[in-house]
Amino acid sequence: MITISVCMIVKNEEKVLKRCLDSLAGLADEIILVDTGSSDRTKEIAESYGCKVFDFEWVDDFSAARNFSFSKAIMDYIYVADADEVIDEINRERFFKLKQCLLPEVDIVQMLYTNQLEFNTTYNFNAEYRPKLFKRLRQFTWTDPIHETVMLDPVIYDSEIEILHMPENNHAVRDFGIFQRLIQRGISFSDKLIGMYARELFIAGKDEDFLMAEPFFESLLKQEISESRMKLIQCILVRCGRIKNDSELILKYGLKNIASGKASAEVCYEVGEYFYNQADINEAVIWYMNAAFETEAELNIHYSKDFPLERIASCYEMAGNIKEAHDYRRQAAKLRDSLI
Repeated sequence: MITISVCMIVKNEEKVLKRCLDSLAGLADEIILVDTGSSDRTKEIAESYGCKVFDFEWVDDFSAARNFSFSKAIMDYIYVADADEVIDEINRERFFKLKQCLLPEVDIVQMLYTNQLEFNTTYNFNAEYRPKLFKRLRQFTWTDPIHETVMLDPVIYDSEIEILHMPENNHAVRDFGIFQRLIQRGISFSDKLIGMYARELFIAGKDEDFLMAEPFFESLLKQEISESRMKLIQCILVRCGRIKNDSELILKYGLKNIASGKASAEVCYEVGEYFYNQADINEAVIWYMNAAFETEAELNIHYSKDFPLERIASCYEMAGNIKEAHDYRRQAAKLRDSLI
């Protein structure tokens, strides 16, 4: 049987920490808890469960804190947990069976991360595989009987274990603050981080968050970027244009998005919002229809599902067509329920 170090980074998690630690009982051989500045009872609770508690000065870098937590682990494998996660009894049994029979060749175990859409997180799937269990010390091996080479790709196992993500609140305010501080310090963003910033804006951002982000996304246009990243930037800038009622900005980036041959649902929806705010209901419906039925979302799945259908319903209500409004609102509710 393998041994497991659970590694966590936390700050002010007293409301959810007990729930998480209870669900890890019997699975963890040690729990490393790295605290980044709690002012509540987080550390006291952790110590009562026998966790090894370490302080880490917060430097706006989750990777640095994660790396520090990994450096304290001593077991065969490291399980990465967050305080707002729970493993229910069925999945605890699955986890224990995995612990008993995991093959030593496996470097990473992926588990299904669930409840994403219910809590309005930065993902567009209610369940998705995430790497959660890592071999602490990886050994390199040679492969092929002739023209041999070292196997570089890790051996990954997709398990049936489901991790319930049950946050107390959305982390958007915290995240947007970190993004802005990184920008001010001139930190370079990876393609993944650019995508996460754009996605979080469209899922949880307020108007002021978009406008704060506008100069950063405009600056990316001076770099060589992929077509997929360009579409994300266009979505952000069209939204900014709509917020500022800047038709020139909407036209500039909206037309480029459409000319690519595959328009983004977010762009169509925002153009619809522009006309809706101008009381041009007929034109707004055309763009909402495109968002709902002709395009796919880049950043927030709701922009190609229930959001435009709700707006179409509102437009029909304003036009006095109550039956059509009711039909579209029913479609929107059905789609919204299917996403949870």
